[in-house]
Amino acid sequence: MARITRSMYHKDLQSGYLAGRIVTWMSHRDWALRVMQRFMLQPSVGQQIEGLINDEIYIPSQASPGHKIRTRVYKPVGAKGPLPAMLYAHGGGYQVGVPEQAHSFYDDIIKRRDVAIIAPAYRLSLQGHPYPAGHDDCFDTLRYMRDNAAALGIRSDKFIIAGHSGGGGMAAAVTLKAVDTKVAEIAFQMPVYPMLDHRNQTTSAREMQGSLIWDGQSNVRAWAKYVGHLKGEVPDYASPALRKVLSGLPPTISWVGDMEPFKDETIQYIEALERAGVPTKFKLYEGGYHAFELLVPNATISKDANEFQVSAFAEYYDKYL
Repeated sequence: MARITRSMYHKDLQSGYLAGRIVTWMSHRDWALRVMQRFMLQPSVGQQIEGLINDEIYIPSQASPGHKIRTRVYKPVGAKGPLPAMLYAHGGGYQVGVPEQAHSFYDDIIKRRDVAIIAPAYRLSLQGHPYPAGHDDCFDTLRYMRDNAAALGIRSDKFIIAGHSGGGGMAAAVTLKAVDTKVAEIAFQMPVYPMLDHRNQTTSAREMQGSLIWDGQSNVRAWAKYVGHLKGEVPDYASPALRKVLSGLPPTISWVGDMEPFKDETIQYIEALERAGVPTKFKLYEGGYHAFELLVPNATISKDANEFQVSAFAEYYDKYL
């Protein structure tokens, strides 16, 4: 593919070009990612969403005794009865991130339907915790939600699992394990522009070099940190695109831009789900780079993407809950 230029992106997203290039540059350097985590993401820890109930709990890890998972809990004020609950995994390529970075998403979701959002600060590969540490933290959070539903004020069944980017891959992976183990009933999942395939063999993963926010080089580096230590076959709980049989998975919502590495693996995942008879809602955004709705939130295309995911959530909430 020819060098990616600013003009290739949707015209409403081109204002984010310089900032997006800086983020891509940072994603190629571990020291820069550590700077991002410490000075751009970590300061948001503990922040509140105005108008919501904001709690923080520490969940004991079953997979790693002695470890406790810092977890944020967000709920609407005045909601009655046990609430449906969403487990949300934040993005960051399995390397960086905090639950608080997704506050705008939580606020939009809770404004549309009454739901509790449980968001763990799972362990990160850049901090020396490759697979399965982060996956274990998210799965342990799901088990805690099931076992402590009354104390959390949530339903003990029909959970929603969601996430964006690396968190989208985590959502797909935790959903797989939840279905396999029958540890919890999943109403539907929302892996949005998910990071699903460690092999980096799709056309978009190989050709999107220099794309904004996240490119092919970012992808190779992040996967090496997450699964590079594994000997032998990589499990599909680490790289969900490896799962061959998708029948029995819950209804699925996703979207992705066509100018980012995850385009092909997301489309392939959705098509495989549809062939397996799983209901899906999906949208492809022309000219969209990775996480464009966060970088240029006021662009018309960004507003459309945000409305699509929230409206799809509301539709599936009403249908499956």
